[in-house]
Amino acid sequence: MALLAGVFVLGLIMVLSMFGMQVAKEKRAEAPKDTEVAEGEETTAPAPVAGGKIAHNPPSLDDVPEGPLGEAILRGYELTNNTSEVLRSEAATPEDGEKLVNELSCTSCHAGAGMDEHSSSMVGVSAVYPMYIPRSGKIVTLEDRINGCMIRSMNGQKFEANDPDLKAMVAYLTYISEGIPVGAELDWRHLNSMDDVPVPDVDAGEQLYNQSCIACHAGDGSGTGSNTGPALWGSGSFNDGAGLARMGKMAGYIQRNMPIGQENSLSDQEAADLAAFILSQDRDSYPTPEKDWPNGNRPSDIMDKEKREQVKNGTIDWNEVLGKN
Repeated sequence: MALLAGVFVLGLIMVLSMFGMQVAKEKRAEAPKDTEVAEGEETTAPAPVAGGKIAHNPPSLDDVPEGPLGEAILRGYELTNNTSEVLRSEAATPEDGEKLVNELSCTSCHAGAGMDEHSSSMVGVSAVYPMYIPRSGKIVTLEDRINGCMIRSMNGQKFEANDPDLKAMVAYLTYISEGIPVGAELDWRHLNSMDDVPVPDVDAGEQLYNQSCIACHAGDGSGTGSNTGPALWGSGSFNDGAGLARMGKMAGYIQRNMPIGQENSLSDQEAADLAAFILSQDRDSYPTPEKDWPNGNRPSDIMDKEKREQVKNGTIDWNEVLGKN
């Protein structure tokens, strides 16, 4: 009898506990979103919402916490904002630095160290990864994605898995994604693509480049600085395994982001002409393109060495490249 009574009491306690947890859950759901948290209480702040959508509102670097985490976040910011300058300056030799990274920074494509809403913002990426990427043919982590950029867009070397700099970049990207829930729809992602690229005129693109782009990117495409005028071709720029080596990606990026101060002023045709001219110039080849898109559906608009040669000898079929056939 004592045993049965004990089991009954234990069961009653469990039921009451579960009921209490449910009530608490319902009260939290009904609580106003701006309820203040008592000092010292730990919480994850909800992402600010504007018009029912997740707002682009990354935290200020002035609010980075003190201690090792804060130091890692600030290191990650420097690595993101001045990637080549930081890594090359800390390399054992200039030659080692050149092998580590090209002349670009993450900011070269992701303005404001990834915090500019209108230029390939990285706010929220820690809530997006891990995710499936068709180019890799598998689910990749945020660390994988950073290393993918290092060997493609940065035309350099991967970080080792335990490299403090890799952890610092993850810490920074996680910090600027603070409060954004996993799986949230982020309106600022995937905006720099052109779905229907017009057949380009490379000569017209060269003329437009000479008129509007030389001041920042130099006549030979070598640029004036990673954050002032990134290198657009040559060994200092991204290789042809990078996303921007695709016509649809480059044309979309140009139209949405260039020229600085006059964004969205170029027509589809002008953006396509510029993209074709830039991507037909010499750049390093990605060493293992055959491993990309292992599950099929490889895009036709990748401007690899073969297509660059076709532009030069006048044999390129732009309709085929752009999938118009």
